[in-house]
Amino acid sequence: MRRKGRPRRASTTVAMLAATVTAVLAAGCTGGHGPADDGRAHTPTPAPDRSAVGKSPVAKGSVLAVKIDNAPEARPQTGLDAADVVYAEQVEGGLSRLMAVYAGTLPRVVGPVRSARESDLELLRQFHDPLLAFSGAQHKLLPLIDNAPLQAETPAKVSDAYFRGPGRAAPHNLYLRPARLMKSAPGADALTTGFRYGAAPAGGKSANTRTVRYPAAGFTFTWSANLHRYLVAMDGTPTVTAEGKRVTPATVVVQYVRMHKSAFHDVLGNNTPYTETVGSGTAQVLRDGRVYDVNWERGKATDGTEFTTKDGKPVNFAKGQVWVVLAQAS
Repeated sequence: MRRKGRPRRASTTVAMLAATVTAVLAAGCTGGHGPADDGRAHTPTPAPDRSAVGKSPVAKGSVLAVKIDNAPEARPQTGLDAADVVYAEQVEGGLSRLMAVYAGTLPRVVGPVRSARESDLELLRQFHDPLLAFSGAQHKLLPLIDNAPLQAETPAKVSDAYFRGPGRAAPHNLYLRPARLMKSAPGADALTTGFRYGAAPAGGKSANTRTVRYPAAGFTFTWSANLHRYLVAMDGTPTVTAEGKRVTPATVVVQYVRMHKSAFHDVLGNNTPYTETVGSGTAQVLRDGRVYDVNWERGKATDGTEFTTKDGKPVNFAKGQVWVVLAQAS
C-alpha cells in the first residue's frame, strides 16, 4: 500500500541514539554542542542525568532515525538488521555514513551513533515528527536542527538513553537504548516514504551483484537465492551485526541524486556534501535477483518518493528491509 508524506509540525528537539548488543555500561554522552564533526576531538562523558529521560513527549506515529557510524572502526554495527529502511549517504572525504529508520521494531541497542548533516533535515521531512538520534553537529548547523520539524534528543539532554560501549575508542563507541526514548515502535503506518510493496514489476534484467562506489567507500549487494535476500558488503567486507548475523535487505535502491558543496566543513577542512533528495531522477531497484531501471520523483520535502517504470507504472518493493544508496547522478 502506498504511503505518502504528511504535514509536519515544528519541533525544537532532535533525537540522538546509541547502543550495543552486549554492553552493560553506565549511560554516557556526546555533547550536542561538540566539535565541527563529532568525535575527532574527544568529549568527556558527563555523569548520567536521569531526570532528563522522557521529558520530550514523542508524537504518536513518530519513527526513530539513527545516524550510524560506518567507519571500519565502527563495524560491526548493532541493530542495523532491525531497521525498516537504511539510507547510505556520502559524507566528507568521500566516506559513507548510514541513517537507519525504525518503525516496525525497536532493537534493544543501536550504534555506534555519529553526527548529523544538513541533508538529513530534508530527507527526514517525509516523516511526521521523527526522532533523530545523532552524536553532535557543527555549531552553525544546530539552529537549523532546532528549527526543523523533528524531535531532537542529544545525549546531553537524555543521557540515560546513551552509553559508551567497551572495546572501542571514541568516537566509535557511543550507543543508544531506543526504549529510553520511545515506549514502543510506531508501526508501519509511520513509514511515509512513498514506498509500495507487492508483486515485482514486469521486465527487469537478471543481476546477482551490484556495487556502488563513493570516492572512499563502496557497497556491494549480492543476491542469495537461498535466503531470497541480498547480502550486503561494505568496502569489500561482509556486513554483519555485532552478533555475527548477516544484514540482508529484501530490496536495494540505487537512487541517483544531485550532490553539491554545502556551507559546512569537518574539522579537517573537508567540505560536507549536500545530497538533494527532493526533485526527480533515475534509479535502479534490485529485488528477487533482478534489476529494474526506474524513475524517482519527490515533489516537495513533505512527500514520500515515488518510483515508477519508464511507462509511468508504480514500482513495488519486496516485503522486508529496504536499503537506499544515494549516489551521485552523472
